[in-house]
Amino acid sequence: MDARIVFHYFPHLDSTARERLLRLGELYSYWNKRINVVSRKDMEHLYVKHVLHSLALSAAIMDTPFTAGATVLDAGTGGGFPGIPLAILHPGTRFILCDSIAKKIMVVREISASLSLENITPVVCRVETLPDGCCDVIVSRAVTSLAGFLPWTRKKLREPGRILFLKGGDLAGEIEEAAAKCRIPQTCFSVTELKDTFPGLEDDFFETKKICEIKQTSYLCAPQLKSS
Repeated sequence: MDARIVFHYFPHLDSTARERLLRLGELYSYWNKRINVVSRKDMEHLYVKHVLHSLALSAAIMDTPFTAGATVLDAGTGGGFPGIPLAILHPGTRFILCDSIAKKIMVVREISASLSLENITPVVCRVETLPDGCCDVIVSRAVTSLAGFLPWTRKKLREPGRILFLKGGDLAGEIEEAAAKCRIPQTCFSVTELKDTFPGLEDDFFETKKICEIKQTSYLCAPQLKSS
């Protein structure tokens, strides 16, 4: 499938966003032959398994966190997912795309430059080394378990702070483990299933896919500085 599948589910995209999404296929095809950032067998499904999957963070969450002026950290972005598609969809939101592997961030930098995405800042580093309070929202896609991931993000968010984590399978055990390890109430976790997000899609990719959201917890957020 090509970019038309994205246009079908996001019919109000402007001409700039459409042009950028159209070019994603050729750009990832070019770079993936040089630096493997997307599974070779997934390249023919780029727009479903990577682009639509990324944009599900916007489509499936009613109170969107991708507001104008907000800063979103894509932690462990790899080749730029979900950050690059989200930056195309939300040009007024600033995105920091972070990964510890320099060659992957080089691809992110090159693709962002080719698309003139001025709202993306690529960064080579580990998430835990970023400054406290550097972002309003954190997104990530199956980097590791929740219990392993959340300690990396401790105090990186500004209040009120939200994490949107793209995951698959049964998350009950992961949430229970993370809540206990990080001392976060389980009521701070919510799960949104993606199987009905793109109705009519002739692909079972989203059947087991979910978004795990964590919010309203002081564990995640840097303390606010008091004004004098």
